[in-house]
Amino acid sequence: MAFMVKSMVGGQLKNLTGGLGGEEKSEGEKTPAEAQGMTREEYEEYQRQLVEEKMERDAQFAQRKAERATVRSHFRDKYRLPKNETDDNQIQLVGGDVELPKELAKMIEQDNEEEEEKNSVIGQLSNIQNLDLDSLKDKASATLEDLKQSAEKCSVM
Repeated sequence: MAFMVKSMVGGQLKNLTGGLGGEEKSEGEKTPAEAQGMTREEYEEYQRQLVEEKMERDAQFAQRKAERATVRSHFRDKYRLPKNETDDNQIQLVGGDVELPKELAKMIEQDNEEEEEKNSVIGQLSNIQNLDLDSLKDKASATLEDLKQSAEKCSVM
């Protein structure tokens, strides 16, 4: 009821004076700072902090995207797949020199070790079917023992 009286009388009064009195804001015309219950300076500081936090989140997100792109590039190189321009762009966007997280670096290192083992002579021998490496090692060590014993018995040596 008071609102209706105020709006009817206030509107009439404003028309009579021509709006010469001090500018009064109605309840619906609050600035964003007043709506938040802050002063203008506090509101500006709050807005600046929000922008800074958003920039930090965006930078972290770009860093993670570049790390993933680096891993994908590593596997493309490893398996001789064609390069992807979006991955290269993401890496360059961050600065070009991207360090992998420790977990990903360990995964790649383990992958490289497995590849080296497979490429070694013993790794190739283990791929041959019906071949028992343990028995081969036993035979080799027995042969070496025999050679050592015969070398001790040899009068020339």
